[in-house]
Amino acid sequence: MSIPDSAERTALITVDAQKAFSDASYWGPRNNSACEANIEALLHHWRVKGRPVVFVRHDSSDSHSPLHPDHPGNAFHDVVTGEPDLLVAKSVNSSFHGTPDLHAWLQKQGIEGLVIAGITTNHCCETTARVGGNLGYTVFFALDATHTFDRRSPDGNMIAADTLAQVTATNLHGEFATVTTTRELIAR
Repeated sequence: MSIPDSAERTALITVDAQKAFSDASYWGPRNNSACEANIEALLHHWRVKGRPVVFVRHDSSDSHSPLHPDHPGNAFHDVVTGEPDLLVAKSVNSSFHGTPDLHAWLQKQGIEGLVIAGITTNHCCETTARVGGNLGYTVFFALDATHTFDRRSPDGNMIAADTLAQVTATNLHGEFATVTTTRELIAR
């Protein structure tokens, strides 16, 4: 897969790059300390090129969640700056199940490709890539512009964040998306 010839029809989807995910005491150990810098680089490049940018924000319905709209953690990370072409608010994993309707907006804009970046790799980013692929978009998953956290498996074992990210990359690549890097996307 390659970015469509008309690259201006490839949108950058920044998923849940919110301050709450900086709280290691809540979420636990994470991987990819370069995630935010890579999101910032993609965002800058997309804006310089005049390509569409979508911000997605997770608005948790759980009042105790740091992602609840009443909590400061609901705000975007400092690297997520400026006004997006579209802001989607959601309370589930997929960016395609929020308000306003992402798919309808992308169709109206004639957008054929998506670049997925954000938090977390194996939850909202992976789900958004899967749904986008199923809807027929050419999806690029910027693995180094995502991060996740160590998670306990159902059998009680702790799975490292790097392992979870590699499993996500393996699940997506060639099936739902092309897994790539920030550098490769900027070079295209």
